[in-house]
Amino acid sequence: MDLLLAQTYPVYLSLLQRYAAALRSRNILLRQRNERSLEAFTRELVDSGNQIIKFRRELLPQIAPLAKQCYERISGGSEQFELAYDCAVKRDFASELAANRQRELSMRITLIGPHRDDLQLKLDNKSAAKYASEGQKRSVAIALKMTQAEHLSTVHGAPPILLIDDIMGELDARRRAAFLPLLNRAQHARSQVFMTCTEENWPQELGRDLYRWEVVKGELRATKN
Repeated sequence: MDLLLAQTYPVYLSLLQRYAAALRSRNILLRQRNERSLEAFTRELVDSGNQIIKFRRELLPQIAPLAKQCYERISGGSEQFELAYDCAVKRDFASELAANRQRELSMRITLIGPHRDDLQLKLDNKSAAKYASEGQKRSVAIALKMTQAEHLSTVHGAPPILLIDDIMGELDARRRAAFLPLLNRAQHARSQVFMTCTEENWPQELGRDLYRWEVVKGELRATKN
């Protein structure tokens, strides 16, 4: 989510940097039990943190349906995939920090804030991290990357340059075909897609539109289509 927001909102990266700096300084003061200087960094933490949370909450409804669609294309609809944003701040950031002040001083670390947020990945309402097979986890990772590319295409009006590193070799024919809508959109928008492979195993529909190179003994050579 942070990478996607930084690619679509220039201000978001500076927010993350502000928050990280305030968090780092605040944790140092907690370790030193320096309560006098704590409040200034707490205000900065709350200000930047609330803005980060707002961006993340607004992003999720935009990408969750895309992620579900991308996973369905890859898996053939065999499982239901869901994204859920688990925000560590449940009500009011400043109030929750104040309520946990003594615990934080005892544990010497900031216990509340967007640095403790999580993105829940679920297959059929179960945690993908805990219960998914290796193949399912690979499919989830690919679906999230496809979601990122499709969201950026919508926001910027053109697909990003795609770098696909031998991913076709990890997928069966049905799952490789799931890439076609994304690749076709890139082609129609005159964007670029770079794919590496050890054998030509991409969908046949792409064959006539490819420019090929091969690496032979460390040298890059153009090959005939």
